[in-house]
Amino acid sequence: ISNLGDRFAVGSMVVLEDGKPTSSEYRRFKIRSVKGQNDFAMMQEVITRRFRRALADDEKFNKLPDLMLIDGGKGQLSAAQAAMKPFASSRLPDIPLIALAKRIEEIFVPGKSEPIVLREDTPTLQMIQRLRDEAHRFAVTYHRRLRQKSLSVSVLDEIPNLGPKRKQALLQHFGSIEAIRAASLDGLLSVKGIPRSVAENIRKHL
Repeated sequence: ISNLGDRFAVGSMVVLEDGKPTSSEYRRFKIRSVKGQNDFAMMQEVITRRFRRALADDEKFNKLPDLMLIDGGKGQLSAAQAAMKPFASSRLPDIPLIALAKRIEEIFVPGKSEPIVLREDTPTLQMIQRLRDEAHRFAVTYHRRLRQKSLSVSVLDEIPNLGPKRKQALLQHFGSIEAIRAASLDGLLSVKGIPRSVAENIRKHL
């Protein structure tokens, strides 16, 4: 989960197969139902949506894990268990859950009050850490992209006669608000649908 309050809150799912990342199976989620900064509820939403889509035979989610690793400690593990409980009577198999708490890299397992602590040089711990860190990287990258896109659109909103189609054309052509700002008048005019008057407004406002 990556968020600033409830703005641009996202969750991620990453996959290892035979100990190696399988990026084609990575999935990302915009948080829809949670208001405020509630990581537990956001995690529950992501897990619920992931397995509902599996039950709906969505081909993007039809591969089921042998083990689910949750980023966090006891609280996050409990939230994940609660999210999985409604699926107990479904055709989903019983998928084991564990959680990895970052502070001292403790592994929490359902039904055990004390965490498992592995040596730092243990290959198992190192693989779990890689998976946790990759999920974090994937979520943060998506969060930043959404935030940057929102900031770019809000700046362009202030420019007269620059509607949604023209904003989209500019962002597709230049890739970022910084590149639009750096573009020459001729460069702006090269974008389909941008007349001289609008190009001059862009130069004036940016």
